[in-house]
Amino acid sequence: MNKLTKLGYRIYQKILYVAQAFLPINEPEIISGNTALNQLVKRIHQDQFHHVLIVSQAPLLALPDVVNFIGLLKAEMIGVTIFGDTTSNPTILQIETVKDLYLQNQCDAIIAIGGGSAIDLAKGVGARLARPNKTLQQMKGILKVGKKIPMLYAVPTTSGTGSEATLACVVTDSLTHEKYAINDPVLIPKIAILDPRLTLGLPIDLTATTGMDALTHAVEAYLGQSNTKKTKQFAIEAIQLIFQYLVKVYQEPTNLDYRNHMQLAAYKAGVAFTKAYVGNVHAIAHTLGGMYHVPHGLANAVILPHVLEFYNHAIDSKLAALADLTTISKPDQSKHEKALAFIETIKTMNRQMNIPTSFDGIVKDEDIEIMIKRAMAEANPLYPVPVIMDKKAFKRIYSLIQD
Repeated sequence: MNKLTKLGYRIYQKILYVAQAFLPINEPEIISGNTALNQLVKRIHQDQFHHVLIVSQAPLLALPDVVNFIGLLKAEMIGVTIFGDTTSNPTILQIETVKDLYLQNQCDAIIAIGGGSAIDLAKGVGARLARPNKTLQQMKGILKVGKKIPMLYAVPTTSGTGSEATLACVVTDSLTHEKYAINDPVLIPKIAILDPRLTLGLPIDLTATTGMDALTHAVEAYLGQSNTKKTKQFAIEAIQLIFQYLVKVYQEPTNLDYRNHMQLAAYKAGVAFTKAYVGNVHAIAHTLGGMYHVPHGLANAVILPHVLEFYNHAIDSKLAALADLTTISKPDQSKHEKALAFIETIKTMNRQMNIPTSFDGIVKDEDIEIMIKRAMAEANPLYPVPVIMDKKAFKRIYSLIQD
């Protein structure tokens, strides 16, 4: 990749950074605590909605707290239509199916209960309802929705994606196996319900990988070149919380205090990357999700250390600052040594939570070229990464995670 091309990317990123100041990117209102889900019933009643569509998965719908929540809605004479077949990577076909369900039952609001997949599915439905004459493919990229979507309440049951705070909707084309994002401020949920009780049943491996997903969001946002004072602070706070509580919640999964801190960390990371963007880790992770259905959090967890090591000295100062802020550095260390200590801490966390270092046997040689092409198309020119990666650089990372 020549210098002129890279300069063009940087100019594009700078223009987008300036333009963001004029966009209505609002944070969701938060309802949090051990009774947050029950409080949502009162809020929906106050908002005067009459028939809600719940987007979720069957195991979550069977949780006692969720069953009670649905019962309370019905007791308030609020109609409920349920879609409980959300898959780990929501597809265009699935979004179209749920959109039709919303219209057929004359719903007037959407409640997403689940991880990033359920919330993304709900956002995709909202986008199609707002733009009935546009396909999801036509809304791929930035600011392609542009119209208000139906009321969206986001109830995360994982502490990782931050989808309850972001403008991104990630969808998968099941025909081409391409995974891409639709980015528009209108997709930010109006209200986020942070109820740690809903994360108690999360399998321990998903507790680990969704937590590393949140860490990736925060680290990539912090390292990017489109930070504001607020996004930088939110990213730092998220990283500090994750370093302090993720391994603890992995070891003590029923601790509500730890769960509560991780929910807050995921939310803060989501707010940070909504304005500061993510980076090359996500560009690669999305190709693994689209091609092989690798869970997004797992992909990020494996890829993150490799990309940070690839950036090398370009991120020494920023990682050194994070090492200081998370108290893992030593006073006599150089910036580079502190940066390496930060990366090593991430590797240690992965080991402590039994997360692999690669995808041995999953990534196929014959797929790498198309994945490189898709990763480059996602990352460039959009992501304001510390180092713009070319084809050779992406191929290097794929080879590292393949072994």
